[in-house]
Amino acid sequence: MTSHILHPTPATLHGHYSPDLAPVLTIQSGDIVHFRTLDAGWSIYDYADPFTRPPKVPRDFDRDPGHALCGPIEIAGAQPGMTLAVHLTDIRTAHRGFSCGGGFHSYWNERLGLTAAPEWFVRWCLDPQTNTATSQSGQRLRMRPFVGNLGMPPAESGQHSTFPPRFCGGNLDCKQLVAGSTLYLPISVTGGLFSLGDGHALQGDGEVAGPALECPMERISVRFELLNDMPLRMPQADTPVGWLTFGIGQDLDEAMWLAVEGMLDVLERRGYDRKEALMLASLTVDLRITQIVNGTKGVHAILPHEALADCPPGST
Repeated sequence: MTSHILHPTPATLHGHYSPDLAPVLTIQSGDIVHFRTLDAGWSIYDYADPFTRPPKVPRDFDRDPGHALCGPIEIAGAQPGMTLAVHLTDIRTAHRGFSCGGGFHSYWNERLGLTAAPEWFVRWCLDPQTNTATSQSGQRLRMRPFVGNLGMPPAESGQHSTFPPRFCGGNLDCKQLVAGSTLYLPISVTGGLFSLGDGHALQGDGEVAGPALECPMERISVRFELLNDMPLRMPQADTPVGWLTFGIGQDLDEAMWLAVEGMLDVLERRGYDRKEALMLASLTVDLRITQIVNGTKGVHAILPHEALADCPPGST
């Protein structure tokens, strides 16, 4: 096992997913990568005052219109059909962040009647030692940091937006993916070509304003593992709150049923008949809206870890 460090530099930053991007680092299964990331809006990392606007990192908006992602990383031996386990071992925010509400044209702001400028914009001072965020006006919130955008490109050539999540990951924006979680992603291109970015200090299910509490990350430590025996159609995750299955679709109804189908797949792997799995899911599984603001909608199903501890597969 080897450890690597990846900092946000012009050589490692990009604002789209693509199978055509050259990897900036090649690792082996089992290796650890320690990332430092910009915020999603490409603000420079080293800026002392959390309450004033930091300058932006220069970029080509035609090439990189989306979130500031770090990568891509090639995992030696990764092939389409395999699964990439992304073990999130440590997540630590930098010292500043921002959030906002309303004031721009989006379907949710139009629905809520909040498109008139200016937006409600707040800057925050973040303390990763106490996990506390303090606003410019003295408001305080408890942080629960995670990474919004983790994924790989689909197989189709060309640029793919960083905004909608896909079956191979991307802008999942799932607040349960905290340190101690493992995200499982289907691999669709040789080498995987994994990237991440879009640090969030805090977010509610749904991310209803569009942004969360957006922030740079001082450290995101990830151990990567290739799996040959876990074929997936959609992302899944093992988190402190339970096992998650993701559904990603054009509407919440489609996303919801994909999340349910994924959970039935999980229970079938554990020995339950599919109809028994559906019965038990109705008793023990929670459905949550992951996000509604990234083009495609997200729903995740949660099975708490001990929910079926005393309920082995039955027989008919």
